[in-house]
Amino acid sequence: MNPDNNNMANYHTDSNQESIDLIDLIIQLWKGKVTIIAFAVLTIILAVIYLFVAKEKWTSEAIITLPDSGQVANYNNAMGVLYGGSAPSNVEVQERFFGRFNSAISALSELLDNQDKPEKLTIEESVKGQPVPLKVSYVSTSPAEAQKTLTTYIQQINKRVVNELDDDLKTSINSKVEDLNVDLATKEKIAQEKKDKRLEILNQALIVAEQSNIKNTLVQQAETLSEDTLFVLGSDALSATIKNEATRPLPLDDSYFDARQSLLAISALKSKPDTTYAFRYVMKPSLPIRRDSPKKGLTLVLGALIGLIIGSGVVLGRNALRNYKPVV
Repeated sequence: MNPDNNNMANYHTDSNQESIDLIDLIIQLWKGKVTIIAFAVLTIILAVIYLFVAKEKWTSEAIITLPDSGQVANYNNAMGVLYGGSAPSNVEVQERFFGRFNSAISALSELLDNQDKPEKLTIEESVKGQPVPLKVSYVSTSPAEAQKTLTTYIQQINKRVVNELDDDLKTSINSKVEDLNVDLATKEKIAQEKKDKRLEILNQALIVAEQSNIKNTLVQQAETLSEDTLFVLGSDALSATIKNEATRPLPLDDSYFDARQSLLAISALKSKPDTTYAFRYVMKPSLPIRRDSPKKGLTLVLGALIGLIIGSGVVLGRNALRNYKPVV
């Protein structure tokens, strides 16, 4: 017999041996089917017990984005009155509110995760690569609890952010009112000093006119007279002018009344935190209909599979021990 024939013979012998071994393995498993099924039933029972005792996990999700113009209208209008042309734009105000909200809820997520009993509050991009909108999710042991807790946390953060910015607004209003009051008081003081100075000049001119015995006006146009020559108006005219000057309103310019108008407008500003929001819902917190874990079907399938594997191992191991013959 040539070498090729020998190789073919060995190949057929090995193949037959493998076929015999596989058939023998199947026969052993079939004979031990009761044991295998018993282990499968046992692991399925354990899986069912696990499903009853394991804590369920349900995730409620919400999608949020920048607040609408109307949701920050009062704050935006107040900033316009306070700062005029240098006030932030409506978009900048929206971004300011939402930025504060994002930072606050992220901080809350870290705080909840570091508790003795951690809570899972997650904030992530709703659309990959875009900062808004954001997806906020919360995991709890029941669907209703997950939805309720997520809603509560979002509302709490919104209230905190709105109150913080509202307090900032009140501080800005009070500071501006104080500055305007100081400015108005300064303008009034300067105007009073101007009036007093004018009266001093007229009184001095009256003294000169009386001492010079000038009773009647000596000129036709008083506009051309300087402070030193006002006495030529005569004592009668100067006395009448002094009398009228004393009861004349303060000589205030337009800048005074502009400041007064600003003060009235700013003093009329009122914060409205109850109608202000730091975000807008794209999707409100959902009521989950599918739990995250444990998965009933998957758990039972895995239980049955593990039982079959263990049972098969027991059957094959037992048969191997029975057929074991120590080498003498």
